[in-house]
Amino acid sequence: MRPGTASNAPAVAAVDWGTTRLRAWLLDSAGTVLAERRGDDGLITAREKGFSTVLEGHLAAMGAPASLPVIICGMAGSRQGWLEAPYVTVPAPIGAILAEAARIPGQRRDIRIVPGLAQRDIDAPDVMRGEETQLAGAGLPAKGRHLVCMPGTHSKWVVVEDGSVAGFGTWPTGELYSVLAAHSILRHSLGEQPGPVTSDNPFFRRWCERALAEGGDVASRLFAIRAAGLLQDLKADDAAACLSGLLIGGEIASASRRYGKSAEPIVLIASGGLGALYAEALGLAGFGLRTVDADEAVRVGLVEAARENGMIAASGVAA
Repeated sequence: MRPGTASNAPAVAAVDWGTTRLRAWLLDSAGTVLAERRGDDGLITAREKGFSTVLEGHLAAMGAPASLPVIICGMAGSRQGWLEAPYVTVPAPIGAILAEAARIPGQRRDIRIVPGLAQRDIDAPDVMRGEETQLAGAGLPAKGRHLVCMPGTHSKWVVVEDGSVAGFGTWPTGELYSVLAAHSILRHSLGEQPGPVTSDNPFFRRWCERALAEGGDVASRLFAIRAAGLLQDLKADDAAACLSGLLIGGEIASASRRYGKSAEPIVLIASGGLGALYAEALGLAGFGLRTVDADEAVRVGLVEAARENGMIAASGVAA
């Protein structure tokens, strides 16, 4: 967290509002967590119940004062969300991105949503929402070129140069895994509910190394997972590890071709088991690594966004 004098009084509520999940924190002026809420009332549910109703319910449960400002990132700012927060076109300084937060009209409290990013390159159009806030909270050095990996349903790889987002790319690795596991021939290999894949699974490592060695040519390897089940008695949990290693290795090989290897370690913004899988895979690919906890990064980034928008003062004193 940024240095500051904690007052134990809430200064801002910070909300990471995704498609299916919501995370909310009550923070003091130094960014210290005073209360926390997590729920399944993301964008899809909130559209039915009402965004204001859902938000106020979480704020009340945390004991937030009626006048407390709220800073939000994520899909609540999408076209299907509460209010579309217009994309900021890259390249753009991270601080300037945060300062463009859109204010929700007609609310009794100051509620703002951080904008997403748009890459308008005709050959590589791309967008992101939510990850820009994690970038702001990742503690990236102000100078130099830094390559950031942000795993998820739609993994993002971001190039940050001298404090500005220069460009980024999306690999829908998590979505591909879900689709292939549930809706392809591989569903017979993985079964109904394979166990979680762990980074020490030898099948994960082996199939990740194959994808890396073959430059990310995963399509030619996919059916081999099914064949291994039929011919080599590959178990469901190990088949899941094969698929995960293949797809993550393919993503890293592809991103490596696009962005090259930086002199600085890759910054991996991730949490939990997924973070461990990517850390293992990046190590297998020969990358140096600095890991940042994704939950902490989004909280710190939301505090920075609140400061950039004058919701709390830069000194850490409530505005």
